[in-house]
Amino acid sequence: MVAAEQSKQAYDVILRGGTVYDGTGSRWPPRRRRHPRRSDRGHRRSQERAQARTVLDAKGLAVAPGFINMLSWSTDSLIADGRSQGEIRQGVTLEVMGEGNSMGPLTDVMKRLAVEQQGDIRYDITWTTLAEYLAFLEKKGVSTNVASYIGAATIREHVIGLDDRKSDAGGAREDASPRPPGDAGGRARHRVVASSTRPAPTPRLKS
Repeated sequence: MVAAEQSKQAYDVILRGGTVYDGTGSRWPPRRRRHPRRSDRGHRRSQERAQARTVLDAKGLAVAPGFINMLSWSTDSLIADGRSQGEIRQGVTLEVMGEGNSMGPLTDVMKRLAVEQQGDIRYDITWTTLAEYLAFLEKKGVSTNVASYIGAATIREHVIGLDDRKSDAGGAREDASPRPPGDAGGRARHRVVASSTRPAPTPRLKS
């Protein structure tokens, strides 16, 4: 009886009748089918026999994997409201931040300036490294997965500030250079990605 009852509840959700876009391009045109989902991804069974606690009618709708926002600027808004409704309701499940600027690494001066420049969304900056910021988001609770590049502009400001000059050290200091985040990013729902962006030479920007 227990086994029979478990088989009836094999999936959490079934999306029935939707048009599946799997993102691979291997099936064109897309096909309409049932799309069962279960927390245990290793479980497989016939779609015809599949049952679930919740069955949703997806007829006339698209069923697709979560989208990736490769240029997210939700760094502040996720602090104010981790539900991220502006992204989630458009199908985005992964936000990639850090284009140019990132939320770490920060010096005390960078923290002070960042707080002074805050607009409607105001918060205390309790982190120093980028990995600590991402861990802060995860602990707070956010509905999307998040990843971040280490912004090239952030590294520059960390090393020489906002002065218009070259670095005396000829590169990033050891405490500002990208390095693996260890446990802060290894097993969590976030990642730190070292940035390969290099600022363009000043003459090129002026031309």
